[in-house]
Amino acid sequence: MQGLLFVASCCGYNTEGFNARDILERKINEVSLSDDKDAFYVADLGDIVKKHLRWHRALPRITPFYAVKCNDEKAVVMTLAAMGAGFDCASKNEIQMVQSLGIPVEKIIYANPCKQASQIKYAAAHGVQLMTFDSEVELVKVARCHPEAKLVVRIATDDSKAVCRLSVKFGATLKTCRLLLERAKELKIDVIGVSFHVGSGCTDAQIFTQTIADARLVFDMGAEYGFNMHLLDIGGGFPGSDDGKFKFEEFAAVINPALDRYFPADSGIKVISEPGRFYVASAFTLAVNIIAKKLVFNEQAGSDDEEDGSDEGTFMYYVNDGVYGSFNCILFDHAHVMPVLLKRQKSDEKLYSNSIWGPTCDGLDRIVECCNLPELQVGDWMVFENMGAYTLAAASTFNGFQRPQIHYVMSRPTWQLIQQIKEDVHLPEADSHNAGGTVLPSCAWESGQELLSSSCTSARVSLNYCMEFLNQPVDN
Repeated sequence: MQGLLFVASCCGYNTEGFNARDILERKINEVSLSDDKDAFYVADLGDIVKKHLRWHRALPRITPFYAVKCNDEKAVVMTLAAMGAGFDCASKNEIQMVQSLGIPVEKIIYANPCKQASQIKYAAAHGVQLMTFDSEVELVKVARCHPEAKLVVRIATDDSKAVCRLSVKFGATLKTCRLLLERAKELKIDVIGVSFHVGSGCTDAQIFTQTIADARLVFDMGAEYGFNMHLLDIGGGFPGSDDGKFKFEEFAAVINPALDRYFPADSGIKVISEPGRFYVASAFTLAVNIIAKKLVFNEQAGSDDEEDGSDEGTFMYYVNDGVYGSFNCILFDHAHVMPVLLKRQKSDEKLYSNSIWGPTCDGLDRIVECCNLPELQVGDWMVFENMGAYTLAAASTFNGFQRPQIHYVMSRPTWQLIQQIKEDVHLPEADSHNAGGTVLPSCAWESGQELLSSSCTSARVSLNYCMEFLNQPVDN
């Protein structure tokens, strides 16, 4: 049980009838009469559990290896570990963190094709064998530092329709793959499979079909050189929310038949993937507070746009998180964010042109260039949804501004389900100190306030209950 009590000291659980938005509003009410209105997150771990069930319904043959770089919060990692997920690590520190939480080595892939020699040696010393490569230099390095490694050759993809292209940096062409396999044979390094990544924020699911077909060709090449290749890693690129152009199930509808064609279920090929934002984007909601406000007029803002003839100007709102913190996703992940207001807007309420800025002294710290909102005041709150992917993981403390606190919540039925899943996957117990967690006497705590009886810690659910949960809607 101790290994499942994984969340940080701000963690909690909530009963039926509450959701993450309720907790967010309660937190705001708690500080309503105080000047201490720091930005904060509410993270619904139950949303991650639902995403995991949704994954297995849509892609039953594919084992997810969560991309730790997307959001490396320990509560996220342990939630996924409790459900039997694997982990895609890109560095020594990520491997170290995952292993400190009791994750076995067979659940880890060191999926960085360009690794520092000392970090390869670290992986070798700690039993991590599965890793990727895409060049001869990397092969030689691995042969010297980790000759027992099990290698996966990463191939390039057509990621021209992805938001964040990765094949400009990683991946070998089909022609190069033949040379790499020949070199691996000479070095007596075992190549066991193929990996690829269609790019983050992929907008064309059909790319999976072509790249899976390319992977089949590399498997056939491997057989020519005597390699027993039995692992296919289809990478990530899946959407993290349902408000975009494509839904996750649309990708699954393309991937499944491609796998059946090129890697049928009776072929003995294990298929894994490296989803990141799919799991965590919609689970995290960020609340920021307006700390300053300014009215500027067109001539002040340097605008030549006088078409509307308005001299009302534009409101500039300054909030207590910005692009050097959680909103780094705007710069690094091409994210487009828009605020949601807690106050319900009246139908006849006047809207004004606004821009939203972060708290640092850098002029680049702009969150939203232009949006229309009713007039707001210092002390009012803005909420940003779908803020779990590539936000906290890359946040800095520039100008001395600290990262927002995270409040974790989970419904009681989800808590019960995850305990059942944990028992089924036999997760090793993690040390609570290393996990950065507080062992809670109840599954119904939220930030230290007990909402349910502590007797729910001993609750168990039947397989029938799990199946009922699996059949529930998973809309976020």
